[in-house]
Amino acid sequence: MSFLVLLLVLWAEKFSSWRHRIQHDGPWLRLLNKVQRNRDCQAHPWLAMAVLVLLPLLVLALVLLVLKPVAYGWLALPVHLLVLIYSLGRGDLLEALGPFRDSWRRGDAEAAYLVARRDLALEADDENSLLYSVQGHLVWQAYQSFFAVIFWYSLLGPLAALAYRLLALLVEHSEQALLRERAVQLRHAFDWLPVRVLAASFALVGNFIGVSRALLHELLSWDIAAAQLVIMVARAGSETPAPLIGEAGVSSLDGLWQLLVRAAVLWYALFALWTLLV
Repeated sequence: MSFLVLLLVLWAEKFSSWRHRIQHDGPWLRLLNKVQRNRDCQAHPWLAMAVLVLLPLLVLALVLLVLKPVAYGWLALPVHLLVLIYSLGRGDLLEALGPFRDSWRRGDAEAAYLVARRDLALEADDENSLLYSVQGHLVWQAYQSFFAVIFWYSLLGPLAALAYRLLALLVEHSEQALLRERAVQLRHAFDWLPVRVLAASFALVGNFIGVSRALLHELLSWDIAAAQLVIMVARAGSETPAPLIGEAGVSSLDGLWQLLVRAAVLWYALFALWTLLV
């Protein structure tokens, strides 16, 4: 059933507007605001995380437990699908990059700065660092929006996928430093394995030697940030050239995107093979 859900998610992502209808964070954000105003939760960030992350997971686990014996478990399929779609990243990555690509292709650096700040929340000191930042944004958002979620869903099911997204939302929206710090620590643990699996995938679908050199010294490192690792390895895998304004710079973004697409195809092929064998 898991592989069927993964296929349905691709269909929903490409050919429907389900994602935008399902991904409503309003109720959870209101709960976050209440928790952050609670004195006990302010003093005990782990208690706040239990309410914000563990409580929704317990509710989901109870729903799946109730549905499991009904109709051979097939009634759980729409729940899996809804949870997985909700757990994907927010927004349309390629659509958000569109204005920047247009400005960069025209060679209009000033407009590129403005749209990068407006649409991508990115700042840079010069043209080279701006393109580097956008390349990194593309890779990281693709990873945390898609790859990390389907990795945990395929490995541990919808509970793990939902846990990853709730932690990501907590890191993004928490206004309390202690609570955000705990969420960052847990998310770092969640990212450690999938980011290295994706990096290994880049070696298979991209420049194997370049990825091997970039990954060799950081493969088992706990300290390196997931974003830093996946961006570094993706650049090596796609043989990203030096940043240039104009069509060449846009082509570097296309090269990174194609690397990500090939990695996604590889993952789905491996999931399909695993389903057939198991």
